[in-house]
Amino acid sequence: MSETILIVEDEGRLAGILQDYLRQAGYATEWAKDGKRALELWRAVQPDLVLLDLMLPGIDGLEVTRLMRAQSSVPIIMVTARDEEVDRLVGLGLGADDYVVKPYSPREVVARVRAVLRRASGAMTEARVYRAGRLLVDLDGYRVTCQGHDVAATASEVQLLAELARRPGRVLRREELLSALGDGEHVAEARTVDAHVKNLRRKLGGCAGALETVRGVGYRLRET
Repeated sequence: MSETILIVEDEGRLAGILQDYLRQAGYATEWAKDGKRALELWRAVQPDLVLLDLMLPGIDGLEVTRLMRAQSSVPIIMVTARDEEVDRLVGLGLGADDYVVKPYSPREVVARVRAVLRRASGAMTEARVYRAGRLLVDLDGYRVTCQGHDVAATASEVQLLAELARRPGRVLRREELLSALGDGEHVAEARTVDAHVKNLRRKLGGCAGALETVRGVGYRLRET
């Protein structure tokens, strides 16, 4: 059965182009032109991924992200304009997995969708369980626990944390962590990593102190 992508885009022409490319890539698609309809379709269809424009009539994309994240870990890729850096970082902080900047190539969007779905499904060449003190990262089940309690991490957050947990105590540069979040076609900003780390610290509770910033270099996970 094909994976279903919910496209949330108020410009019908752009939505049509994305639908064509995604369908050619083997995905089923649904389309919502505003935030209210997006939430209705998300609840009814339960898509495998949401491709979400931030600038929407009525309920905007950030609020849609917040409402979805309150109930679900469905992968979300935000679509933003170049002058919306703050909104991009806020969206990542709310739990979005990735973003695409307009104007974009439809082929790039398809590549991002594939990469995020691979992460969400746990399709890793080396699926393992990593432990750093009280923190456990399970790539088989894409699950994070702190002192035995589940942490509601997104697929991208699990991937980033696993990269750190593989080598506890070692400082990883932002560029290294970025490479763990995508493939060769994925070009992102270093601040994307900062946003995911900030989000993880908020979620990790008693384990948050294990995720340390090394100024001017990157991040490390120490065993606590």
